[in-house]
Amino acid sequence: MVRAIYPGSFDPVTNGHLDIIDRASKVFDYLLVSVLENPRKDALFSMEERVYMLESIIKPYDNVKVDFYQGLLVDYAQKNEIAIIIKGLRAISDFEFEFQMALTNRKLNCDVETMFMMTNNKYSFISSSIVKEVASYGGDIKGLVPPQVYDMIMDKITVYNRTF
Repeated sequence: MVRAIYPGSFDPVTNGHLDIIDRASKVFDYLLVSVLENPRKDALFSMEERVYMLESIIKPYDNVKVDFYQGLLVDYAQKNEIAIIIKGLRAISDFEFEFQMALTNRKLNCDVETMFMMTNNKYSFISSSIVKEVASYGGDIKGLVPPQVYDMIMDKITVYNRTF
């Protein structure tokens, strides 16, 4: 069985994320979508909310599961007996950082490989940051996020905007 992990902050989940999940689920027997706790980022959504968002969009996929982690990704992958990390790339600008991370992960654990998947070009401009910014200014994010999470995002943005 070929197992892979697709890590990310998913704050919030976008159609670009869903595109990678959909395509990776067809390539691998088992895909673990893992929400990371990144201390360098100020998350809008809690870990539990992000896991819930992902669980709501993976229901059609029998071979996809959602989890969360803190710490080194290669340690988490090894603990879950996964040897392939999937990283989604939108543009060349993503590649430089992800390439550096892939080489670092390889140095830490040479048994874990990183595979890059280019997102569908219709999602190449979408990022979680852009979704949050557009929504915070009242813009329409319906084409940017899965419909299952749209209301959750809009509710959170409305509460967030009221605090400022």
